[in-house]
Amino acid sequence: MAERKDVVKFKGNPLTLVGNELKVGDTAPEAEVLANDLSEVKLSGFRGKVCVICTVPSLDTPVCDIQTRKFNEQAASLGNDVVVLTVSMDLPFAQKRWCGAANVKNVQTLSDHAKAEFGTEFGVLIKELRLLARTVFVVDKEGIIRYIEIVDEVTNEPNYEAALTAAKEVKK
Repeated sequence: MAERKDVVKFKGNPLTLVGNELKVGDTAPEAEVLANDLSEVKLSGFRGKVCVICTVPSLDTPVCDIQTRKFNEQAASLGNDVVVLTVSMDLPFAQKRWCGAANVKNVQTLSDHAKAEFGTEFGVLIKELRLLARTVFVVDKEGIIRYIEIVDEVTNEPNYEAALTAAKEVKK
């Protein structure tokens, strides 16, 4: 398995990402994650929709909370042919609890805790922490990656405007 060093940092300390680096124009890899009800979800099941896929270290941290709430606010304005997913290593039960407490209904949270398959296939698993780096992928209806942001400092927020603009452009 490929490893990439110093792509992301946590509070200035370099970390290692596990998995191959993806680029715009690549086909999004297949990965299986868990929904809040423990059912298995394959990313290929979202083909036919534009997917904004956000990864966060943990919903129970301030920046991840802010990020997911902001995407939740914007998701409804993107239309029915766009789905916003947030993937983390949090347990499905914790994700469900967090969504209820935060009143998040426009973002689907998915857990990669069991196999870390999403993290390794998308190249965003942090080796030292077994958490996902903060990233945003926009995948078109055919499964092609059209936008990628890997936030270089895990404690920073992503560029919301750029990600949402990319989603709207891909949707056209």
